[in-house]
Amino acid sequence: MIKKITLSALLLISFSTFAQLNGPVGHLTIFSEDGDKFTLILNGEVINDIPQTNLRVEDLNQPYYNAKIKFEDQSLMDISKNNLMLTDVDGVFADVTYKIKRDKNNKTKMKLNYFSSIPVRPDFIPPSNVHVIHYGQPRPVAVQQTVGGVSQTTTTTTTQTGGATMGVGVNVGGVNMGITINDTMGGGSVTQTTTTTTTNVGGTHAVDYDEPVRGCNGRTCMTPGNFNAALATIKKQSFEDTRLKTAKQVITANCLNVDQIIQIANTFNFEDNKLDFAKYAYDYCIEPRNYFKLNGIFSFSSNVDELSDYVQSRQ
Repeated sequence: MIKKITLSALLLISFSTFAQLNGPVGHLTIFSEDGDKFTLILNGEVINDIPQTNLRVEDLNQPYYNAKIKFEDQSLMDISKNNLMLTDVDGVFADVTYKIKRDKNNKTKMKLNYFSSIPVRPDFIPPSNVHVIHYGQPRPVAVQQTVGGVSQTTTTTTTQTGGATMGVGVNVGGVNMGITINDTMGGGSVTQTTTTTTTNVGGTHAVDYDEPVRGCNGRTCMTPGNFNAALATIKKQSFEDTRLKTAKQVITANCLNVDQIIQIANTFNFEDNKLDFAKYAYDYCIEPRNYFKLNGIFSFSSNVDELSDYVQSRQ
């Protein structure tokens, strides 16, 4: 009986370890509002060799990515965004969509703003106009050559459809047993080659990313007791202008986390004051990469865009 229990326990642990190989993932969709074709770079890795206007990257296993977007039209400015978020407010992986738009005051300056988020659905079928790439699979390899003055690009993609295999050694009563667990969902590989001919080939660009930096000079946020006392003082102010001044006075001498900033922002009735405070508080936030959570305090999308633009300008 003990031998059977031991074998069952080891098998359970083995299957659990095998299951962790396919952990939770998120999906990322980026589309261009004006149809500008772009190339996406995540953590220094080029995702799509052929520029797209609507790109979906599936099976991303990190909650944050450093992203860079380069446009086929080289007159358009690149976009760099650190800590691109792929989880919801509770840290659960989500299916997140971001939108590229042009700056209303500078048509060559591009912006990347949060657009929407839904729970990850395994049965989700992307629209036919979206170019889908599965992260982690071999990226298409592009080889360029010039033929008769025309630049020709040959892109070769190799997709491995074979399953994963894991071996487990089990010792039961002095007898060694070898157990092999196979993922039999598929086998073999398929190579697909496509050729695209263009007359203009853009140059290459260096990619440089900054490591994530903890906000507020690395200090910790207010303790719950001190924060509750400060929040009560802010709420006691009869006039909203006085409440805003008091709130700014509080955070000038302290650091806050995102949830504390949201609680203070929600004491204001007018969205202009919420936006003013949200901008002011950014420098005093210990977790700037989670600042997107403040989007939920606004009723008007224009305020969400303005805060997103402000945060992006500070990164």
